[in-house]
Amino acid sequence: MNGHVKSMHFQQFMEPATTLLSLLLVMAVDSTRTVAASRNQQCGNSVQTLKLTRLIQKESVDLIKTYKASQGEMSKLFCKVSVNNVPDPDISGLEPSETIASIYTHLQAFLPHLKRVYEQQTDLQPPTSPLLTELSDVSAHNRHLAALISSFYQSLFPNLPVPEPAGGPTTLPPPQNVFQQKVYGCVVLKTYKELLSNVSRELRTLKSKVCRGRM
Repeated sequence: MNGHVKSMHFQQFMEPATTLLSLLLVMAVDSTRTVAASRNQQCGNSVQTLKLTRLIQKESVDLIKTYKASQGEMSKLFCKVSVNNVPDPDISGLEPSETIASIYTHLQAFLPHLKRVYEQQTDLQPPTSPLLTELSDVSAHNRHLAALISSFYQSLFPNLPVPEPAGGPTTLPPPQNVFQQKVYGCVVLKTYKELLSNVSRELRTLKSKVCRGRM
């Protein structure tokens, strides 16, 4: 076999190899871009979620002030009374997946309590009361935040199921007199504000991890 034939055989051998190498390089670049795009989206989700949490946290501070101003005498004492059946505001979990799951279940657990407070205050306040508007807004924002947390959780851990509130549905208090309703409402809102403070702290930590690609 002369040199020309050998050269032709070598070129015929190299062409598929070169094509395969080019294809692998394109796939590697696309994969890298996909991972980078996914991380950017997750980082964006974490930032958006943290911003909404801070907004609701500020709203909760203003809401408690409006609530106390709407309850008449002894309103400053209402939040200091101990009440059963109000969810714990503390977030649990050592791993990011456990922390986000805990945030989600806590937000879900507070939904029926916020609804109950709104219903009770509807009977106690005039229809034009700003308290009713603020209670409605906070409940709506809480549902939106829970949905964002769920989406954030699924983007980070697509193979894990969305968590459900531990122990089943939250237990609401039995029928209450007016004084008990005012106390219950104040304690729910105060505890909810504590929850948002804890959520904000945990989300700041998660954001620093997600946006640096260290999850």
